[in-house]
Parts: sequence; structure tokens; C-alpha cells
Amino acid sequence: MTASTSSLGYAVLGLLARSAATGYDLTRRMHRPVGWFWTAAHSQVYPELARLESGGLVEHDVVEGAGPRPTKRYRLTRAGRVRLRDWVAEPAERAPDRDPLMLKVYSLWLLDRPQAVALVEATRTDHAARLEVYAAQEREMQARPEALADPGTREFAAWATLRAGISFEQHRLDWCDWLLARLRD
Repeated sequence: MTASTSSLGYAVLGLLARSAATGYDLTRRMHRPVGWFWTAAHSQVYPELARLESGGLVEHDVVEGAGPRPTKRYRLTRAGRVRLRDWVAEPAERAPDRDPLMLKVYSLWLLDRPQAVALVEATRTDHAARLEVYAAQEREMQARPEALADPGTREFAAWATLRAGISFEQHRLDWCDWLLARLRD
């Protein structure tokens, strides 16, 4: 990764490579589809846009908007597209292994059995709900199979990331089921 561009910056560049957007639009798109694999708060997007613009990677036009301040619609510059493409071609950095749930499970022996079961059941419920959302989103995507046929399209790339999320959620559910079975023995 180039030192002057953060991971959030690359997420924003990736969204703008698909289409121009306001800061508000980018924040919404951070929830879906980017939220399948990356999260960012609304308050992080605008400072990142300013950094990217000062680096010549994005530019904006002022457009009419509903708010009291001018609305800026951002788009990727040629330099931004090159930076994004070069970064995508690099091998991915290994993500830090930080999972608060696993920290809790590592000390699960400190809880009584009903507390441990409640923790895992709540975790399972959360992952089942997320899997349901992802499955619904995949059904929407599969309603247009022609858009998913070519691995060289943005639609296919979005589907590939969604499939990774579905696999993760299914794996976490299987693990929760295994752990609950052991806790209930």
C-alpha cells in the first residue's frame, strides 16, 4: 500500500471508481456493499475525501443539494484510478488477527454454563441475522445473472466479496453450533 493512502482511502477510491458520489452517498455505500468487508463512520469519510483531493486522487464539482451548504460530488482522477489499480495489483496485507469474541471464548471457562450458552446463542443470533441479509442481497444480485457472468465486471467483483461474507457467516454459525453442542453436553 502506498504510504500516503490509507485503507479507508482505497475503499473510497474503489467506490468512486464505480461512479461519482457525494460524501453522503459514499457513507451510504460504505454500508452496502462495502460494509460486507469494511466499515467506516460518516465522520471519517469527509476528512478522507479532503486528503484524497489534496493528493490529486479525487476532485469535485459543486452540485445543487438539499442542505444549507454546497454539495460536493466527487469523482476519481486519472491519478486516483492509477493509484487504485496499482494498489489492487499488490499482494494483500494480512489483516490483524483481532476478534473480541475469541478473546471471550478463550476465557469462557470463567462463566457458568448458562452464561456461556447465552453468550454463544447471542453470537449465533447475530451471525444468523447477518447471513440472512447477505443471502437476500445475493438473491437480488442473482436476479440479473448476465451481470454476474463476467469476472471482469464490477458486479462480479461485488458478488465475490459478498460470497466471502456469506462463507464467513456460515462458518461462524457452524462453529457456534459446535460450541453450543459441547456446552450443552
